[in-house]
Amino acid sequence: MQLKVTGRHIEVTKSLNGYIRDKITRLKRHFDQVLNVHVILEVQKTTHTAEASIHLSGNHIFADAKAEDMYVAIDALIDKLDRQIVKHKEKLKDHHRQEGSHRKVVEQAELETV
Repeated sequence: MQLKVTGRHIEVTKSLNGYIRDKITRLKRHFDQVLNVHVILEVQKTTHTAEASIHLSGNHIFADAKAEDMYVAIDALIDKLDRQIVKHKEKLKDHHRQEGSHRKVVEQAELETV
């Protein structure tokens, strides 16, 4: 996995870079096919913005978060990315064997007629 951190109107310090690297490892727990991640940190007056673009095998995920503090914005960003990756993983594993699938409805209708 490649990680690129860019700062707009902010210097990306070692502590910020390390914090982002620690948080990104949380994403790899759910889905290990993350190819590259590009994080953009931006400051505009009192608003701190964190954006991330993740390239997965066969998909592209984007999220952003704004907060008064950069660390809070990064935490919110990672939470959003985590939810999106879990959703992406569920879509990959979905084999249409849910409660309302066509085969289940047909089987239930056959049982009711017998």
